[in-house]
This record gives sequence, C-alpha cells and structure tokens, in this order.
Amino acid sequence: MVQGVGDLYQALADRTRRLILDELTERDGQTLFEICGRLATRHQVGSSRQAISQHLDVLEAAGLVVTRRQGRYKFHHLDTRPLRSITERWLGSESTEETP
Repeated sequence: MVQGVGDLYQALADRTRRLILDELTERDGQTLFEICGRLATRHQVGSSRQAISQHLDVLEAAGLVVTRRQGRYKFHHLDTRPLRSITERWLGSESTEETP
C-alpha cells in the first residue's frame, strides 16, 4: 500500500523507474532478469541487477509494483491503483462552477 503521495512522486521522479513501469505496462509479470535485459537492449540502461532491484524495491514501497513468487522466480506486476490518488486530486471531479 502507498505510504503517502510523496512516496509515489519520489518513485516516479526517476527515469529508470519510469522505464521499468513502461516495460511492465508492455509486458506484465517479468522477472528481474527479464527487466534488466529489456532495459539494456531497448533503452541502453547499463545499471546492474542490484541497482534495478533497488529501483523495484522503491516502486514496490510506493505500491506501483507487486510481486509474486513462483518456485525460485519472483515476478513483478504493475499496479496502477496508487496513481488514482494523483488523478483524483486534480481530475477526479467535474468543476461545478459555471464558465462564462
């Protein structure tokens, strides 16, 4: 669950984390190995597996990524529910004021 909206903004502030979310949007349920490979080949991100794992931890703490273990593999899934707090803040309700 999201600790706060600040954690969400912090998670989204980093380019590599946004690329991870893009990759999970395109193909959900990837392992760390798969994510690292896609980042390296598609986006020329040369970060280590440990660095990508730390990015995934930040995304998970913000509630944007959930994990599922199956045997010795850990699969990462995108969860867009925390983004609702952002959209509802500014886009959630129609303006009741009349426009001239």
